[in-house]
Amino acid sequence: MSKKWVYLFKEVDEAEKYAGSWDGVRGLLGGKGAGLADMTRAGLPVPPGFTITTEACNAYLASGGKFPEGLWEQTLAALKDVEKQTGKKFGDPKNPLLVSVRSGAKLSMPGMMDTVLNVGLTDETVKAMVELTGNERFAWDAYRRLIQMFGSIVMGIPDEAFDEVMEELKKEKGAKLDTDLTADDLKELVERFKKVYKKHTGSDFPQDPMEQLRLAIEAVFKSWNSDRAIAYRKAAGIPDDLGTAVNVVTMVFGNMGNDSATGVAFTRDPSTGEKKFWGEYLVNAQGEDVVAGIRTPKPIDEMKKEMPQVYQELQEVREKLEKHYRDMQDIEFTIERGKLWMLQTRTGKRTARAAIKIAVDMVGEGLISKEEAVMRVTPEQVDTLLHPQFDPKAKAKAKVIAKGVNASPGAAVGQLAFDADTAERWAKEEHRDVIMIRPETKPDDVHGMLAAKGILTSRGGATSHAAVVARQFGIPAVVGCEEIEIDLEKRVAKAGDVVMKEGDVVSIDGTTGEVFLGEMPTVYPDFSKEKELVTLLGWADEIAAGDVRQWPEGYTGFPTRGLMVWANADYPRDAQRARDFGARGIGLTRTEHMFFEEERLPIVQKMILAKSSEEREKYLNQLLPFQKEDFRGLLRVMAPYPVIIRLIDPPLHEFLPRYEDLLAEVIEMRVKGVTGPEREEKEKLLAEVEAMREANPMMGLRGVRLSIVMPEIVKMQVRAIFEAACEEKKAGYDVHPEVMIPLVSHINELKTIQTELEEVAKQVMKEQGVEVAYKFGTMIEIPRAALTAGEIAGVAQFFSFGTNDLTQMTFGFSRDDAEAKFLIQYVEQGILPKNPFQVLDRDGVGKLIKMAAKDGRSTRPELEIGICGEHGGEPSSIEFCHMAGLNYVSCSPFRVPIARLAAGQAAIKHKGEILG
Repeated sequence: MSKKWVYLFKEVDEAEKYAGSWDGVRGLLGGKGAGLADMTRAGLPVPPGFTITTEACNAYLASGGKFPEGLWEQTLAALKDVEKQTGKKFGDPKNPLLVSVRSGAKLSMPGMMDTVLNVGLTDETVKAMVELTGNERFAWDAYRRLIQMFGSIVMGIPDEAFDEVMEELKKEKGAKLDTDLTADDLKELVERFKKVYKKHTGSDFPQDPMEQLRLAIEAVFKSWNSDRAIAYRKAAGIPDDLGTAVNVVTMVFGNMGNDSATGVAFTRDPSTGEKKFWGEYLVNAQGEDVVAGIRTPKPIDEMKKEMPQVYQELQEVREKLEKHYRDMQDIEFTIERGKLWMLQTRTGKRTARAAIKIAVDMVGEGLISKEEAVMRVTPEQVDTLLHPQFDPKAKAKAKVIAKGVNASPGAAVGQLAFDADTAERWAKEEHRDVIMIRPETKPDDVHGMLAAKGILTSRGGATSHAAVVARQFGIPAVVGCEEIEIDLEKRVAKAGDVVMKEGDVVSIDGTTGEVFLGEMPTVYPDFSKEKELVTLLGWADEIAAGDVRQWPEGYTGFPTRGLMVWANADYPRDAQRARDFGARGIGLTRTEHMFFEEERLPIVQKMILAKSSEEREKYLNQLLPFQKEDFRGLLRVMAPYPVIIRLIDPPLHEFLPRYEDLLAEVIEMRVKGVTGPEREEKEKLLAEVEAMREANPMMGLRGVRLSIVMPEIVKMQVRAIFEAACEEKKAGYDVHPEVMIPLVSHINELKTIQTELEEVAKQVMKEQGVEVAYKFGTMIEIPRAALTAGEIAGVAQFFSFGTNDLTQMTFGFSRDDAEAKFLIQYVEQGILPKNPFQVLDRDGVGKLIKMAAKDGRSTRPELEIGICGEHGGEPSSIEFCHMAGLNYVSCSPFRVPIARLAAGQAAIKHKGEILG
């Protein structure tokens, strides 16, 4: 017996037994097939049908386009069963069964793969449909739709070939909408469509229903590898090997008159997350009319008056589905002559704001746990919610040139691009910010949509293709903006008397649906007002804090409250922002950034060029008050949390004018014959800078080496840190300074300088008559330091991994050169899975981190360990840090909310695992 490739909807129990779990069923039957089968099992009104598995799709594609053994025979057997259930026969000239052939992968990919409706209609069966329904117009409308969809989807005929013929006929008949065409008009349209079909394919439209079915199934299989599907999967992180199922479903018709309709609805508002039934429907229409945005649909609330009984049925279905799936559902339905049919249920795509609100609300409703809520929100959604918004003051003064449906929230500014290819090229190759403008979007536009900052359409509703895709990927979108007339040929759009050409800048507000001419200024949202997000991240903190670490036998790790999130901050204002976002410490303060301030830089340069230690100390004493005030502000803002302050790290030449610039100035003076003190000063400075030049300055005199050669600089910094700490403690603040010595490669470096610096700290506390809790530690950014971490921990009280430099040193890459010259190619060709400067390299850099952490704690069990490179705000890297048993990650203040969520998710995913 051949493998089972086909499951009737009523065979869901058998599918679950084979797949082993409900997640397995979704993988086998696809999300759509699983939903239809599950609704059938629950007794909801689902048209009879069957699903061809994703395994069949993969077998078909692997064979180069052949049905696997037994598939077609099983398809015919399942079709016989559906005929029995419906009392109709496929291809029968008197009582024909018509079916839809729909795609459906495990993970939803709205509009990216193919669907063919009304399969089974022929010149013969269309007459039977006229007789059976008594509705001649409906039957011929269904037939023209089949020829159009089959031609474009199965045979690859351009949509425009059919659209042009349709528009031509409408003009001839004086019809504004498709629905204005009469039965005779549609008969004529069918004949014209057949001619289009023959012109492009060289053959007549197939009159054998079985041939239609076979070719439609193959088309759906092939659509898994269409350009748009591949682009979508790449953007959404969906694996390429899942394949799509094919759902063959009895056709039910929403275009049989004014007692029929079709619609798409969500069990909650997918834009705001509000608990209300939300959606759209069209009377006397088929499903693609709603999704394609060809006609503007009505809000679902209007159905209360128009079809009250059906609306009540839908409400009951809504409640059942939410309780069953414990998540917001996206449903598709058709009403045929007053009877409701459910065509799909799946987890609904939603905006970032809606995702967070729904997760938090469902905990309150007792539907899900806090852990489930934390896992349902993605770091990208948190990031999107905190993106800039238009400045309300500027908005109040700006002129709104058009208004449409607020389909996907957020502020977007960019240059208008009238097609997907232009949008993608401008964004990727020319690095422009783009707003893609179209009458409506189609699945083939997805590459341009994903490249754009925002999407603007003149047609379509809140459940149109443009709206659904935009919401999923957090792209601001305004759709159905009927006030805008778009001329694709001339590449011009008009809104009243405002003319916008391709390349003109517009601003769109996806939250309000407003469109503005020109660039609108933006501001960051107030984090404290995002109540649901604050609640959710509080749960993530609790979960991370409640993490019970399990260590290898015989090894006790530092007693930790889980992976904490700290921030990198150089100024009090940065620290305050980090604290507002929920940071519980500062993991990196770069003291050299303070030296670049306008009033300080001249003093710094004099200090660098000093000829003796005494002269250098004179200038350092001038810098000390500035540094102390900086540290006071940081310590005060973060009290009672720790603040790690890194002593000067970069080579000193970075504080001086560039050698090349100075040389050019001196040469110009020489050529012009300039003499006198000004030239002498420039010549002298050039000689000093030249003397300090290094062949490879990033591996030269910097970090701890600079501290050893010129200890007076770091002694000043440590004095400033401890004077600040003592003064803040006297002022009533519980401060915890931690001093970090960078770029250590050998324990003797640390022994030499840390001993001197601790003496300075003790001296200051003695002078001030105050004791503060403090630590001295080091930044591990050289492989040798990681390899000798057990020794180094004998001196250092904490480790902070500088993952940016550690990655450079481990790979032997110069980051600037690698990213500019070859790293993109490495990632695209699969030589490296990810850019290691963005996502931590677990196998190389990560191995050094785990080894250093373990060896360090074998010497000092209470050793505090974290990372402070850019990886500290990247979710995969944060997960690794949890698995490695680190105490904290430190990242940019704006990444703190993302890191908090990622830390909570890591604790949930790896609960009870052996760490370290």
